Amino acid sequence: MSCELIAIGGSWGGFDALRRLLAHLPEEVDAPIAVALHRSPDSLDRGLEAMLQRVVGRPVREVDDKDAIEPRHVYLAPPDYHLLVERGSFALSTDQRVQHARPSIDVLFESAADAYGERVIGIVLTGANEDGAAGLARIADRGGLAIVQDPATAERRAMPDAAIAAGAPTVLPLEEIGPFVAARCLAGAEVAS
Repeated sequence: MSCELIAIGGSWGGFDALRRLLAHLPEEVDAPIAVALHRSPDSLDRGLEAMLQRVVGRPVREVDDKDAIEPRHVYLAPPDYHLLVERGSFALSTDQRVQHARPSIDVLFESAADAYGERVIGIVLTGANEDGAAGLARIADRGGLAIVQDPATAERRAMPDAAIAAGAPTVLPLEEIGPFVAARCLAGAEVAS
């Protein structure tokens, strides 16, 4: 599979899960990574960006509207904005909350599926609601790869359980997601060259 974008969503316990997932994703994977984590709307500081940058060997930044999507970067949805993927760039929106959240994982995943089809990987991590389930189903419907953190390894299992119920994703323990994604992306890169 050719990987043009990895989209990741999480909520309760999501920062730690994201940190651990990215620690197990080899540097050779050059696909950009877009992340929607549920955060408090008044979380206007850049603390999440700085904390993640300390433990991840890729550039990490919160998205500004119309930012170009570059390889090997980790892009974070800012607090109180939906993050949408367009072909080659991002857009931000303050549209209505989805599943009581802005940023919404469903919004990120659905727009990523529409922009990149079978070349997107969607990953649902730990969380306490159903956000991400519909978006992950859209990724799978468009031929992309749908992955869910094994609920037994999640701090809160409601989000992974909802994503599993919405389709037929690949379910993996957290520490196995990074190597699995790497194997799929790197195999696709070899076929493409």
